Amino acid sequence: MLHPSQLTQTLYSTRSFQTDRRSLNEEDKLGMECGLIKMRYLAAVSAMVVAGAAHAQSSVTLFGIVDTGLVYQSNARVTGSPTQGSSFYSMQSGNLSTSRFGVRGSEDLGGGLSAVFWLENGFATNTGAAKNGGDLFGRQAWVGLRSSEYGTVTLGRQYDFMVDYVAPMSATGSGFGGNLADHPYDNDNLDNDMRLNNSIKFSSVSVNGFKAGAMYAFSDDAGAFNMDSAFSMGASYSYGAFNAAAAYIQVNRTANAANLVGAVSNGDGDALTTGGDQQIFGAGVQYKFGQSSIGAIWTHSVTYNVTGLWQGGSTATGALSGSYMKFDNFELNGRYFVHPNFALGASYTYTTGGFGGATGTSTDASPHWNQVMAQADYLFSPRTDVYLEGVYQRVSGGNGNSAFDASVYSLDPSANNQQVVVSVGMRHRF
Repeated sequence: MLHPSQLTQTLYSTRSFQTDRRSLNEEDKLGMECGLIKMRYLAAVSAMVVAGAAHAQSSVTLFGIVDTGLVYQSNARVTGSPTQGSSFYSMQSGNLSTSRFGVRGSEDLGGGLSAVFWLENGFATNTGAAKNGGDLFGRQAWVGLRSSEYGTVTLGRQYDFMVDYVAPMSATGSGFGGNLADHPYDNDNLDNDMRLNNSIKFSSVSVNGFKAGAMYAFSDDAGAFNMDSAFSMGASYSYGAFNAAAAYIQVNRTANAANLVGAVSNGDGDALTTGGDQQIFGAGVQYKFGQSSIGAIWTHSVTYNVTGLWQGGSTATGALSGSYMKFDNFELNGRYFVHPNFALGASYTYTTGGFGGATGTSTDASPHWNQVMAQADYLFSPRTDVYLEGVYQRVSGGNGNSAFDASVYSLDPSANNQQVVVSVGMRHRF
């Protein structure tokens, strides 16, 4: 194979040869002319191949998802009259997958080591508005090193291990049911609404089906190393068609502080609950048979000195004032491919809650949620599908607190204890 620097020398040599061939007969001249053309072509192709091989050591990819659909909601709160409900028809973005675009890339550094980066933005396709408080790369923004032998170390704004390990076994989040199937207020972050700023993260490679990881998110507050910080760890195991995982998150924060620069910022909508310290942990199992799957999830979360729940896309809507708010979520889900291009899916989630009201009040509550999701999904291709999904949620034991009214994903909350949501839409990945 010729190096690009040899291409010029080859072309000059062919010119000298052309002078000597004038003594040849016409037939020989024609044959020689063809040979010279082939030599020049091969030399040029060789140069391009060598140059291409040099560029193949690094890559940059533009990627994204565009998801938009029509949505029906029952009992949606009427503006200015939270106790009055009405049927509501709208166009919404991200009913299954939040619409996004980003750039990711890697560079081969040799010896099994690569530099990697990921920059990702969320947006609403029905309006074009930016998500995540308008942050330029509000979904993810990180850079790091990846070792094919040990694992990956990354620094920046990243997801925790509930998202990485447990969420794929659920119907919500990265699961087939998507955003509309999230657990109440996304209290366990399986729908990946919370990210950790200022974080350093290690994720191991898989060893005999086992992998693990840990991360720490700094407070970015001088003199308060632990306050407004966060920690997460997790592990997963795969054996054939069987998968299992468990993970934990601890968020340390000053009660009722905005925490705009800390590990979990209230300023860009990251906080799923507002208040003091928060703990989330859970586990899941999944079994796959071909494209189809069944799964089971249990998660627990608690927030102390709670002041708000992420209801209707805002913690202000779900305002509370109490000593704690805790949740236990139990989910069963399944997806069956009737045809390689057509799947039916369903999930059932039972959530128990406990709210400790302010001292000296009678606002304590033990709410519990029953939620059913059903879906039909047709795949035109691996990247493009159309879907029909319905969710029914019913809440009991809320003690008259509007923060415990039914509320599906970040849509308008119900004016009472139950709500039906139906969406038909289209999604494209690129």
